Amino acid sequence: MKRTFSMGVFTVFAVLSASSLASAADAAAAAAGIDYTKAIVVGCSIFAAALVMALGTIGTGLGMGNGLSSAANAVGRNPEAQGKILITMMVGLAMIESLAIYALVIALVVLYANPLLKVIGLS
Repeated sequence: MKRTFSMGVFTVFAVLSASSLASAADAAAAAAGIDYTKAIVVGCSIFAAALVMALGTIGTGLGMGNGLSSAANAVGRNPEAQGKILITMMVGLAMIESLAIYALVIALVVLYANPLLKVIGLS
């Protein structure tokens, strides 16, 4: 837990320091007449897609693990009801898995059908 927290704090500081460097580079590019807007939009789109997939799969993984654990406990307590528990568990797992598929669809939309790319004239 402590290592995860320290890695999170390190990541936040790395992002903040990188953003200050990017801001300084953007100011220098504006003085030189270079436009980095397209690169920033594409970079943020890639980061957003990665974040969507990471959070979507972490959530579904935790939900599936919790559901499987509860189903195993239920079968252990009442072995005669294994069929009903199995059917209910499968339906629940399918619903949970659909959330990961929705996250994938959102990530693909952000990467390949991003409306901001049309606004800035990239596609």
